[in-house]
Amino acid sequence: MIKISIKDDEIIIKGHANFDDYGKDIVCASVSSIAITTINAIVEFDNTSIEVENDSGYLKIDILKHSKEIDILISNMIKLFKELESKYKENIKIN
Repeated sequence: MIKISIKDDEIIIKGHANFDDYGKDIVCASVSSIAITTINAIVEFDNTSIEVENDSGYLKIDILKHSKEIDILISNMIKLFKELESKYKENIKIN
């Protein structure tokens, strides 16, 4: 199961969805795609606004600065994660 912890200025994503075999897991691919696309967009606005730690099955995003654009991107990412959680309750959990 993918577990997503959301705090004020920190988002931690860890685990694997185990929805399907490695390379075919649409839940893992969706979470990764949402997170990396959001990170890349934030960095386009201000590359000093976040700090990212990434390892196999683990992604930590520390939000160092806020702006209207960054907050919208983070909010959108969280909404997309919640939508996934509602459809794949056995594979993703948000705390």
